[in-house]
Order: sequence, then C-alpha cells, then structure tokens
Amino acid sequence: MLRMSFMEHLEELRTRILRMLYGLGVAFLVSLIFADKLWKIVSEPAIEALKYLNVVPPRLAMITPMEGFSIIWVKLPVLCSIFLASPWIVYQVWAFISPGLYKKEKRLAAPFIISTAGLFIGGGLFAYFLAFRYGLTFLLGIGMMNDVQPVVTITEYFDLFVNVTLGVGLVFEMPVLIFLLTLLRLASPRFLLRHSRYAILAIVIIAAIVTPTPDVFN
Repeated sequence: MLRMSFMEHLEELRTRILRMLYGLGVAFLVSLIFADKLWKIVSEPAIEALKYLNVVPPRLAMITPMEGFSIIWVKLPVLCSIFLASPWIVYQVWAFISPGLYKKEKRLAAPFIISTAGLFIGGGLFAYFLAFRYGLTFLLGIGMMNDVQPVVTITEYFDLFVNVTLGVGLVFEMPVLIFLLTLLRLASPRFLLRHSRYAILAIVIIAAIVTPTPDVFN
C-alpha cells in the first residue's frame, strides 16, 4: 500500500476533482450541440401524456422569456452531462481511493466502475421510460377529473423530470452502497438477512413518500 502525506492527499483530491470537472465540461459541450434534439426527447413524455388526456394543444407553456433559454440551453445540457460523464466521474473516485487498497481489491476496479455507472444510467432510463411517464399521466389526470385545465410550464416540468430521473438513478445505486458497506466491514450478509424485515418496511414507507403518485405500482 502506498503511503501519502496529508498534503499529497489534498493534491491528489484536487487533481481528481479538476479531472471530473473537465469531463463534465466536455460532456456539457457535447450535450449543448444536441440541446434541441435532447429537449424533444425530454419533452416527449409530456406531449404523450397531454395527447393521451386529450389536452389541446398538447404543448408545454413558457411563462417568462428566459425559461426557454435557461431550461433547454443550460439546465438540460447540465443534466445530460451528469449522465454522460458518470463513468468518468466514477473512475476518478476509484483512482483516488485505489492507492489505499490491496492488490486483490484493486481488481474490482472495472466491475465497480461499470456497475456504478451502469446502474445510475439504468435508473435514469427506468425513470424516463416507466416511472416518470405513468406518474405524469396520473398527476395530470387527477386535476382533469375535477374540471381543471392543465397548463404545464417547462420550468415546473423539467424540475419534476430532474427530481425523478436523478432520484431513481441514485436509488439504483443501492447495491453498490451495500457492497461498499460490506467491504468496509460495516455490514455483512448475516446482518442484512437478520434485519431484512425492517429494511423492507422502511423501503415501503420511503417509497410511499417519495414517489410522485400514490398508486401501489408506482
């Protein structure tokens, strides 16, 4: 194992953070180039939900002049860059902690990076194709059943989109978190099995609170 001084640790941390930011910057520029096409993809669940509910016209609303620019050309590329750069960010985190690991533990680099980034991206895709679509249609339909005409602004829509996609992406990291806790001897398979009933109860309660709709499936 390598021995590093406190200042060397800080210097290494600074280097890794800068490389993360460089990766995010490159991903942001790539996302910015395709911002208009990305917005069509992001807004598609809203258009589909409005069409399903027979809302005419099936479009999102822009209340202030700056909304279109800030959402489509700033916030959307930032969100996309987080998902695009996630493998690079995870690699930098691993590169920072790897000097303190044993040789047998360093062999987990590729599985750790692939699984962590893959689960995060997979969680975002699951939110986009399933959870967000059903939740959005349900929420809009509740108001329309009470004679309320939905007027969804792009700001409110995108904020909900970010919360759901990032939230589900982070929830999908639970296997990696459990693996790390086991690796650090803070948990064990026996401990997890013994307390599984309490974990299931807590998961059900938290899921009932954080999901966008009250239906059991969501």
